[in-house]
Amino acid sequence: MKPYWTKIKESELVSLPLFLFIWEMVAILLNNRLLPGPVDVFLKVWELSIAGELLYDLGKSLHRAGVAFLVSMILGTIIGTLLGHYKLIDRLFNSWVLIGLNIPAIVVAILFYIWLGLTEVALIAAVVVNKTPLVAVIMREGYRSLNVELEELSRVYRIPFTVKIFRFVLPQLMPFLLNSARTGLSLIWKIVLVFEVLGSDGGVGFQIGIFFQYFDIESILAYAVTFMSVVLFIEYFLLRSLENRVLGWHLAQKSQ
Repeated sequence: MKPYWTKIKESELVSLPLFLFIWEMVAILLNNRLLPGPVDVFLKVWELSIAGELLYDLGKSLHRAGVAFLVSMILGTIIGTLLGHYKLIDRLFNSWVLIGLNIPAIVVAILFYIWLGLTEVALIAAVVVNKTPLVAVIMREGYRSLNVELEELSRVYRIPFTVKIFRFVLPQLMPFLLNSARTGLSLIWKIVLVFEVLGSDGGVGFQIGIFFQYFDIESILAYAVTFMSVVLFIEYFLLRSLENRVLGWHLAQKSQ
């Protein structure tokens, strides 16, 4: 199977340069310090990277997002599986999940900062609480969609539990896992930055908050562009590539 990036359409390859070109033209026409062009922003990225500040803050934010992502995916998968498997648990805790889905993220962050202080644990815990219900709902629907015939087949032939999980259950749940990973990851990036602005000891969001106080637009965009570049790399070259492989296998199995 060819790598995913060899299958990227020409329109997608042209899209980013076109966006940068339009951005540069608008910045030149406006000639306003409040909208620097991409060339100025990239020079600022280089300057901040040489100084070491940008990479340090980027690493801090990515670490927080990564830890929160892993914890919420594990908790959400476990909770979603229990909700999908046991109807009584689903009826008892369905309203809890709905509350978790609809409670404003900023409220959760403020509460955790009050309870635990402006700490790393408070920030990550607040992100996990915001992300987990979304994963749980997706995985609940995934568990409900499992093939009943395969379940009966494994019971009749007394297939070992581990074999059943890795050969029957996980392959069917992978599309739902990837869906929850992609939607949740895009949510986590934003939440982490907002929470860092609200209160933290460093990170991309924290620095953007400081730059905002001085109206340093170039630095704000430099941090934002760098962070988004990492996110786009993960989206295109990791998650989409994995999704392409998994969904290709999944569709092939369905057609057999």
